[in-house]
Amino acid sequence: MSTVYDRLDDKLIAFIQAQRMFFVATAPLDAAGHVNLSPKGYDAFHVIDDQTVAYLDTGGSGIETQAHTRQNGRITLMFCAFEGAPVILRLYGQADVTQWDEPGFDDRLAWFPDFDRARAIFTIRLTRIADSCGWGVPFYDFRGERDQLKRYLDNPKMSAADWAEKRLAANATSIDGLPGIYTDTDPTE
Repeated sequence: MSTVYDRLDDKLIAFIQAQRMFFVATAPLDAAGHVNLSPKGYDAFHVIDDQTVAYLDTGGSGIETQAHTRQNGRITLMFCAFEGAPVILRLYGQADVTQWDEPGFDDRLAWFPDFDRARAIFTIRLTRIADSCGWGVPFYDFRGERDQLKRYLDNPKMSAADWAEKRLAANATSIDGLPGIYTDTDPTE
């Protein structure tokens, strides 16, 4: 049985903080577009207040989450317990995205002290908070984070300009052709 909450309370925040991974889902407005679902690891999640959360996007091969967020803001985050009580927690909301070269990014990056560089930070105003049983979620043991992405981000041989150029080249558009990384010539709405 699902419970709907009007805010994040201490128990929900403790559950979120205990999870080593969460999932992010977005979709474009076009029904023919692709729904995107991405796993997120590292210490890349931050509770701002009982109605607002944020996560750091380290980057990757696709730009769907950012493109969908820029288009319509709809987002769902899911946390599921791989140990302990069987719980699934979904956070539904409206997201804003701030990429590395936009005003306010450095202030948001301070929420994530383990990172000096990231592609973007998503700030989500929660519109629905609901849990449900996680009876179908198997037990998994956490053995550690993969370090490849963190090593890539922290690479001292890659200048900030080179890193930005790679992001611009690899993440210009989503798989559905939506704008991904914005440049100063892209629309801001």
